Amino acid sequence: MKTDGVELGTGKSYAPVDGVNRGVSILDFILRIVAVLGTLGSAIAMGTTNETLPFVTQFIRFRAEYKDLPMFTFFVIANSIVCAYLVLSLPLSIFHILRSSAQRSRILLIFLDTAMLALLTAGASAAASIVYLAHKGNAKANWFAICQQFNSFCERASGSLIGSFGGVIMFILIILLSAVALSRR
Repeated sequence: MKTDGVELGTGKSYAPVDGVNRGVSILDFILRIVAVLGTLGSAIAMGTTNETLPFVTQFIRFRAEYKDLPMFTFFVIANSIVCAYLVLSLPLSIFHILRSSAQRSRILLIFLDTAMLALLTAGASAAASIVYLAHKGNAKANWFAICQQFNSFCERASGSLIGSFGGVIMFILIILLSAVALSRR
């Protein structure tokens, strides 16, 4: 028998847990939308990054594109995959708002979120290492810093990392929130 949110004879409360889980689910949904925007913006920013510099004559030019570096291509693909996953996970996140006691679907999302976190972190880290080399170079390996010449290219590539690492932070928060919601059951 239940009365005023407390099951008689057991002392267990059920209404406050559902309310907290609903709040966690709403926050999960909001964080997923923020992560969608971050990963989509990063993929678009990096995917449209290019710069052309004239050389001595008008007919010879140096061009830098994101496609020239496989790590940047991986970055765009990883952010695109994660963005698509996040969009596809939004209905399940809405389901968790409506049914805050759902456990199996929440466990599935934790596993998939963790896999996407790993993919996003790998893509962002690979791109960050190349951006660092573009800014600083490496004298021992005879890699020269190109950002003095391709300033716009480097600024855009650096800026695209912000949204991606923001997505990493959002995923960490999403996973922690899902764990909290599961532990409250």
